[in-house]
Amino acid sequence: MATVGNSDLVKQLRTCLGDVHFDEDLAVISHYLSLQGSPQALHYESILRKNGVDLNKLPSKAEYLKNFAQYPPKRNPKFSFIDLFAGIGGFRLAMQENGGECVFTSEWDSSAKQTYSVNYADVPFGDITKVDPKTIPDFDVLTGGFPCQPFSSIGKREGFEHKTQGTLFFYIANIVKVKQPKAFLLENVPGLVNHNDGKTLEIIMETLKKELNYEVFIKVLNSADYKVPQERKRLYIVGFRKDLKITDFEFPKPCDKKIGIGQFVEVDAEGPSISEHLQKSYIYKKDDGHPEIIDATSDFPVKTLCASYHKIQRITGTFVRGGKTGLRLLTEKECKAIMGYPQEFKIPVSRTQMYHQFGNSVAVPVVKAISKKIAEKLEG
Repeated sequence: MATVGNSDLVKQLRTCLGDVHFDEDLAVISHYLSLQGSPQALHYESILRKNGVDLNKLPSKAEYLKNFAQYPPKRNPKFSFIDLFAGIGGFRLAMQENGGECVFTSEWDSSAKQTYSVNYADVPFGDITKVDPKTIPDFDVLTGGFPCQPFSSIGKREGFEHKTQGTLFFYIANIVKVKQPKAFLLENVPGLVNHNDGKTLEIIMETLKKELNYEVFIKVLNSADYKVPQERKRLYIVGFRKDLKITDFEFPKPCDKKIGIGQFVEVDAEGPSISEHLQKSYIYKKDDGHPEIIDATSDFPVKTLCASYHKIQRITGTFVRGGKTGLRLLTEKECKAIMGYPQEFKIPVSRTQMYHQFGNSVAVPVVKAISKKIAEKLEG
């Protein structure tokens, strides 16, 4: 059974399923309940019927989303999308704001799935490498942030099936090949540009442009330029199917002024204090003895939030004045602000898991700005 953080949601889904159990059952029924009335719901409906689930006893879409979705899609969606390597749903939050409806989501990490399900009422499907693209319902836009991995260049093999085999990009490319979406939005670290002397990006671009037949646009953007109080550079890859004849695409322009972190600092917060031993032994030995320490007066964006932020001995991070020892880690509220999440976003996991999840997330306002441009292009 998939692990999700909302016990009430699990109870509801299990009640809907009755005595029926099958592979990815919670993912299938949660996607069906949130998509009722849409063409994509028929895909999940057929799976439920095949397994003997009584559809007459299920709650309506409106009832289900009202009770379990913190962030439901807008009414009358403009386009459909799938959310790969979904994490806690940063892409989804941004895409929904621009009129998108998520029809399939995948995430292997059980902790991230807890956070995702408690906010969207969809239990993500698991390991994308085990998903047959033909079993994914039709959609307009593919989204996902994938790891930077080297590709094989053995012998004279041609085609992305050979060059990218064994990497997670292969599974993205294969889904694009089979499903032929109108567009895609991918995110990666800026180091992808020079990874393996540029050969990795070269293979990705060749695959997307020549083999899959998409117009492709790439750019490194800094979240601090989009009203996020964090310096976080990421490479974004946007593509449109060539038959749509979308031959130009402009990434969103930077804002005039960057936002400082100070206005989001909780002055009297009791965040995890850092012992004097760790301060002396590790923190004040970082960055030539000048680690980034912020307070309510800080008028600059912070450094990139790392997934291993809680492992003080291993990283160069941002610390806050306060706590019992005079120095503490970021609070939940501060993490949300740094990544551009609304304060109402639910975090049902431990503090350590929270740091890991936010550190792996996309900066929501950046993706929102890009997806708005994509939606405008698709609308014509």
